[in-house]
Amino acid sequence: MIKPIVTIAGLVFAMIGTAAQAEPIVIKFSHVVAEDTPKGKGALLFKRLVEERLPGQVSVEVYPNSSLYGDANELEALSNNDVQMLAPSLAKFERYTKQLQVFDLPFLFDNLEAVNRFQKRSKGRQLLRSMEKDNISGLAYWHNGMKQLSANRALRLPSDASGLSFRIQPSAVLESQFSRLGASTKKIAFGEVYKSLQSGAVQGAENPWSNIYSQKMHQVQPYITETNHGVLDYMLVSNTRFWFGIPHHIRTELEGIIDEVTFEVNRAAEEANQVDRARILQAGTSTIIELSPEQREAWREAMRPVWQQFESDIGEDILKAAQAVNRKQRD
Repeated sequence: MIKPIVTIAGLVFAMIGTAAQAEPIVIKFSHVVAEDTPKGKGALLFKRLVEERLPGQVSVEVYPNSSLYGDANELEALSNNDVQMLAPSLAKFERYTKQLQVFDLPFLFDNLEAVNRFQKRSKGRQLLRSMEKDNISGLAYWHNGMKQLSANRALRLPSDASGLSFRIQPSAVLESQFSRLGASTKKIAFGEVYKSLQSGAVQGAENPWSNIYSQKMHQVQPYITETNHGVLDYMLVSNTRFWFGIPHHIRTELEGIIDEVTFEVNRAAEEANQVDRARILQAGTSTIIELSPEQREAWREAMRPVWQQFESDIGEDILKAAQAVNRKQRD
């Protein structure tokens, strides 16, 4: 009589195991931007590809426009596994690691291609893992674009910015950047930048072309200098324990999908910046200033003390690796 009981018990446990496996893994992807932005479209593309390639195994729920969590509490929600995927701007991670400040260092990278090379190499990949002690795993870098300087006067040399007040995101690096120029800074919410520029509360700002155009900043900034002096990026992140708790074969498929989505997000972001630069030029409300090689080098030399100031926080090895990519045109 014992043998049938064991057999029945085994069947019951097998049925329970099968039922458990049939439950899909749920990934809640929360972000703070509109769905028609490169990041918003990237989240929707990730959802579509996951559900096409892992049907019944993984389900993705996308919550745009801070509809689930906003800037103030999204990282805490990730740490608690109340949400499993985010894509905050790199500046949001300063409380967890100072190493990501490398992307804010002014005039460190020659251009977006140099940024891409750094992010693909070992030190750039290392930074994705720099917050795992806080249960945050980086999965990919998503671009918004290279930053340009806009102002109510022409900025061709570092001394031209002296005396102006610039809007910045909360960042010790950005405060130091403008201090070196003899300028002051104000931390102003992104949605308030246009009004602040219009009223004269600040006289300048730094943004990618797509931000300048979408927020109509070119209508209240007569000069935009094409500096490409820093990168405004996002990091796609997940809860570390959740991510590495996903079965390996499923996680490998998800990583492949993330690579595809990252390529598309970055392509779309660069296209948007080029299109919006052309729109600003066509609007004729702002003069676009292109720096000569000599002028750009003058800016870089003026900013080197900022690199030195933050080297100990970022790491000498990371700073050297970032500078090295400028000497390579192709890998």
